[in-house]
Amino acid sequence: MIIDAHAHLWAKQDGIVNGKPVYDIGGGKSDFGGEIRQMMPAYMTDGVNSAERFIANMDYAGVSATVITQEYIDGNQDSYLLKAKAKYPDRIKICALYEEKEMADLEGFDGIKICASRLEDKNLLNHLYPFEKASEKGMFISIDLADGDEQTAQMQEIIDRFPDLKIAIGHFGMVTREDWLEQIKLAKNKNVFVESGGITWLFNSEFYPYPSAVRAIKQAAEIAGFDKLMWGSDYPRTMTAITYKMSYDFIVKSKEISEEDKALFLGENAVKFYGFENLTVPERIRNMVED
Repeated sequence: MIIDAHAHLWAKQDGIVNGKPVYDIGGGKSDFGGEIRQMMPAYMTDGVNSAERFIANMDYAGVSATVITQEYIDGNQDSYLLKAKAKYPDRIKICALYEEKEMADLEGFDGIKICASRLEDKNLLNHLYPFEKASEKGMFISIDLADGDEQTAQMQEIIDRFPDLKIAIGHFGMVTREDWLEQIKLAKNKNVFVESGGITWLFNSEFYPYPSAVRAIKQAAEIAGFDKLMWGSDYPRTMTAITYKMSYDFIVKSKEISEEDKALFLGENAVKFYGFENLTVPERIRNMVED
């Protein structure tokens, strides 16, 4: 059972970075605040990062379910994510995007995404509203913190205030940045987990099979335990360098992680944290390059 704890979808990219617009220009490319970047695989020619395409990738890679988080650089995708969840209710859980203002309607959402590293006011103690709403409604928080320990003390204060609130720390604590382990230490709290969305991006210069990423995962496990770590792909941006299956295959093939810990990391922890039910493993279809 494999579950992706960090992926993205959008019908139309209409985001912002450093006060400048982010938008699709075709061929999987986007204008990223004035710089042309390959935002998606080149075959996504229409700029639509659809649920249907992602489910097809999940089926091919044997991934049972996913958590769709959000990012300011894509623009608010709340309305599209509600449609995606309605079409695939057993396989998709979705986050509403917090945009430094009150959130009018959280009906149908499973969690709230906070892009903490991109907040105009980076003091998390000035953003208690989404934590209060998530706690009140039994939702989870998905949060990408600023590099290192910039926000970890504030995060700990919030965890102490809402000890029963489920919180997933994204991007594996920005693992390649200084003091990243300070974010991992937050998972010592009972309802705080860490997900690895973006880890192949952060170790891209090393590339597959990412031996340093494997070592970092083991290092994090020594602090928080393998039962607090979850796999995430950061689809589709990371798919500009690798296939979807490669984003977890380096874990499957690692000889440094036990089979029991692989099962926890790749799916069992996510079932526990997000509350997935009625999941099945997609049937494996033999592809054309196999004998």
